[in-house]
Amino acid sequence: MTAPDPAAPRAASDDEIASVDEQLRLLFVRVRAVWKEAAAAVHPELQPVGYKILSAIVRRGPMHAGAIAAELEIDKSVVSRQIRHLQALGLAVGVTDPKDGRARIIQPTPQAIDSVGQKSSRLQRQLYRQLRTWSAEDVDQLARLLGRLTSEVLLAG
Repeated sequence: MTAPDPAAPRAASDDEIASVDEQLRLLFVRVRAVWKEAAAAVHPELQPVGYKILSAIVRRGPMHAGAIAAELEIDKSVVSRQIRHLQALGLAVGVTDPKDGRARIIQPTPQAIDSVGQKSSRLQRQLYRQLRTWSAEDVDQLARLLGRLTSEVLLAG
């Protein structure tokens, strides 16, 4: 039997992992609060899930409802209801897909593009302002570790 390599990294303890879990929980609570705030800033009747859908089509461009559901990992029935709500609020329109006349593509209205763009800019400015107080190494390490966690969780899920 060989002795453990003293230079090998030590595996994280359950307490250390629980600390990460708690910080992620707190981050998700804050993200949900930001989505709620951002949704209300765009339209007082807009729900956070509607904001997520709207911001996706603003950032990524027009999409089919099924692609939105897959991209955001939201049930298709929820996406359909939210799209109808976005259309009723004047924030999105459905247009015929030029490649398939039976399908509809959901696109944001100019009002939605302006509203989401302004709100995203304020939130992005806050993030950038805070991260500029960190060292370049810390920001790089955060990005690397978040990317690693995201890819490993997605692959395991």
